[in-house]
Amino acid sequence: MTEKEKMLAGKLYDPMVEELVAMKTRAHDLCTEYNSLSEVNPRREEIIKELLPNLGENVFLQGPIQFDYGEFTTIGKNSFMNFNFTCIDCCPVTIGENAFFGPNVSILTPMHPMRFQERNQFRREDGKMTDHEYAKPIVIGDNCWIAGNVTICGGVTIGSGCVIGAGSVVTRDIPDNTLAAGVPCRPIRTITEADSVRNIPDLM
Repeated sequence: MTEKEKMLAGKLYDPMVEELVAMKTRAHDLCTEYNSLSEVNPRREEIIKELLPNLGENVFLQGPIQFDYGEFTTIGKNSFMNFNFTCIDCCPVTIGENAFFGPNVSILTPMHPMRFQERNQFRREDGKMTDHEYAKPIVIGDNCWIAGNVTICGGVTIGSGCVIGAGSVVTRDIPDNTLAAGVPCRPIRTITEADSVRNIPDLM
């Protein structure tokens, strides 16, 4: 297996091989250019299509954004990402349709060994410094609202129709149609028709 294949399969891999470094550099450069442009600049649409080939229709990323690779992320149609969206997609990231993300959301697939003896950098035979990493995929279902300052960790699946409260750190799966919050994030209750804004007189 190549190091890229190992990475996508969730196995230990060397992130400093030439292929992966070149892919990350390209993605980082595209993010930098995107972040430097006005929201109405047509070049932004060109960049986002190049950065994210698996992008649904009518997706808007406010910016600034930061992707490690971009091509390993899928975003469904009609989704919106607010300021400072970070997606470290060393394993596949799948985001459903009609997803709403607040500011400062981080999606983090990378994992590192717990023992520093296995986590620290070391010098390869060619003299270059590297380390051993692995990653776990992340799946976010359709119709989810991920509020501001949420961190989603590798290996997590968030079901469709969920609301994740601001500041949460999601380290385990969340079932469909669930309000969840906290550090670590825990299910609070199921979202039902009783939660309709029509039941809040002050809003009508």
